Amino acid sequence: MKMVTNRSSSSPHFLHLRIPSLSISAYVLLLFGFSAALLYISQRQMPEADSKVVFSETPSVILRDRLWDSSSAYGYSPCVKPTRKYGAIHTSSDHYITVRSNGGLNQMRAGISDMVAVARIMNATLVIPQLDRQSFWQDSSTFGDIFDVSHFIQSLQWDVRVVQQLPTKLESAPRARKHFTSWATASYYEELAKSLWKEYQVIHVPKSDSRLANNDLPIDIQKLRCRTLYNALRFSSPIEELGKKLVERLHLRGRYIALHLRYEKDMLSFTGCAYGLNEAEINELRIMRENTNHWKLKKINSTQQRNEGSCPLTPKEVGIFLQALGYPSSVWIYIAAGEIFGGETYLGDLRFRFPNLIFKDTLATREELNNFASHATQAAALDYMISVESDVFVPSYTGNMARAVEGHRRFLGHRMTINPDRKGLVALFDKIDSGELKEGQKLRELVTQMHKFRLGTPRKRYGSLPGLKGRNRLRTEESFYENPYPECICRNKNSA
Repeated sequence: MKMVTNRSSSSPHFLHLRIPSLSISAYVLLLFGFSAALLYISQRQMPEADSKVVFSETPSVILRDRLWDSSSAYGYSPCVKPTRKYGAIHTSSDHYITVRSNGGLNQMRAGISDMVAVARIMNATLVIPQLDRQSFWQDSSTFGDIFDVSHFIQSLQWDVRVVQQLPTKLESAPRARKHFTSWATASYYEELAKSLWKEYQVIHVPKSDSRLANNDLPIDIQKLRCRTLYNALRFSSPIEELGKKLVERLHLRGRYIALHLRYEKDMLSFTGCAYGLNEAEINELRIMRENTNHWKLKKINSTQQRNEGSCPLTPKEVGIFLQALGYPSSVWIYIAAGEIFGGETYLGDLRFRFPNLIFKDTLATREELNNFASHATQAAALDYMISVESDVFVPSYTGNMARAVEGHRRFLGHRMTINPDRKGLVALFDKIDSGELKEGQKLRELVTQMHKFRLGTPRKRYGSLPGLKGRNRLRTEESFYENPYPECICRNKNSA
């Protein structure tokens, strides 16, 4: 039930009348009687279905609107056009940047967007990036398998010159292999260009992730990052076509939640989170962590990790959380994730509360998924599309996928995105386990209050944590791609 407030008529007409004959007490009684009558009428006018939801499913009337409704966009919309100061590119530039884009899908997407901006700052031509084939997923997909190459080049033609490969004359030319500084400013790259272009025509970048600062960059560079991520990096036709079909099939069932359930073997092993697992499973995760060379932390205190909110929520915890927020058991939930660790053993706890769980392989046919079977990055692109277009997005852990989807949903109108307060929730879950707290009205009130400002509503990007300096300070800043406001999202002029 939407509440519309008209400020010009918000006061009852009788309040403007002069009633000298009434005493103050009588006046107060009259006002109380009027308020009671108004409340009674409003309750009578409430649809029956709504009243059931309010009193059996949710702790408040307001929450029911919050569960789904973010269609108003809060008076904000994307604004990525360059300013008047933004000049044309120098097409005569004979300097090139080659890139090996590392990580999974969303780490690569953010890194590529950074490299486009870096190429602009350094007045260089960008060669279509090579994708990481040595990550955990061991995916052999090329740039063209995941992204629309022609669209990428054409979309950026006024920003950066992009070519599919180096000119033949430069294939054997010496290259400056350069690891760019993390979270670097525009001035860093401007100075770098002055020195490197004197000796080299080609710079090779082995890593593309987190190469640009989140803040304090020229406004046009920030807007360029958004144009790249949200427009130029369009998925390839097979991914786009199937992704749209799957979104349509989900919407035919009604509203749906996209749940990024990071209860996967690699995530549990990496974070050292073992709550609720048996000894054999804990040992399995430990062996994986010890045998993965690029994971620096080997010995991790699982209990401490969980208490600090550094663990993904378990499927059971997600079920308790969504129920406490007020979502009915009949809601459709799309699981945007890889293989869930432990399979139905742990997933069953979530399915018990929410039977309508959907996965790619239950939403798409076997034939439709054949081309994606051995390409985890392309399959992740389908999850990304479905998550961005969902009615509600809920990540069980804050990773690259969660940040990217949240940022995109903010960009498209601050679509409902619920970020669980994992640290606060763990404290509640422990009280449930100890018998201090029961599932019911009290839990619903606590969870609702805890998350009233974690629903993806408009806000400026968070800065760094206080008391930190240097790289540690930059590391704690909220990612630009998680919340591109205010540079790429503007308040509508005609909004209230």
